[in-house]
Amino acid sequence: MNSAAAPPELHLPDLPEVEVSLGVPAAVRGSRGAPWRLRWRELLGAYLPLLLMVLLALGTWWLVKHTPRPPAPEDAVAPRSDPDYEMRNFAITRFAADGRVTVHIKGARLRHFPDTDRFEIDAAQIEALVPDGRVTRARAARALGNGDASEWQLSGGAHVRAQLRGGGTIELDSEFLQVFVPSERIRTHLPVRVRSGDDDLHAGGLEADNLTQQLRLEPPVRASFSPRSAARVGSKP
Repeated sequence: MNSAAAPPELHLPDLPEVEVSLGVPAAVRGSRGAPWRLRWRELLGAYLPLLLMVLLALGTWWLVKHTPRPPAPEDAVAPRSDPDYEMRNFAITRFAADGRVTVHIKGARLRHFPDTDRFEIDAAQIEALVPDGRVTRARAARALGNGDASEWQLSGGAHVRAQLRGGGTIELDSEFLQVFVPSERIRTHLPVRVRSGDDDLHAGGLEADNLTQQLRLEPPVRASFSPRSAARVGSKP
């Protein structure tokens, strides 16, 4: 009799076998013996979603890279110093807000300068009307006026004939006359001739204000007055 005790035995139940694989789908493993067309179809079905996502990402990247960018805002363009339009043998009539005619302009040629909004006119003829109906007429070889025709610089045989508020007229001749239509002022720094009725004056410069009936002459001044005007001047204190 063997006195040594037999070691205990442990009996484990049989476990099911589990197949483990890395990287290859089970459908593909199971089809190793299948025809090659079937295997390609199964591979395509397994990896198609991943391929589609890659293609979508590549397409998005390509679109972003090749999409044209919006144009950069252009710098403000400076107004042109050359004329933007011209007219020849023209006639223009301007009206006030109430429909009243304010000015008639005629000339051989007109050029508009957009940088200063001024008009340059050759052989200009201008007729300005004030609200009370009085008319001021001017002509010159060249006239430079602002956009609303309220100020004119006449050069080259400039002539202005204005109706006075108290009646009568005054005429001015010079190589340069600056006319302010709303305030009815005329001035020049060049020699000028002034005629009103039978009165005739020559001066080195002038500033006339028709609204206040004031006339300032720059020397040298030469004057020839009618007898009535001379008597009126002599009677002043």
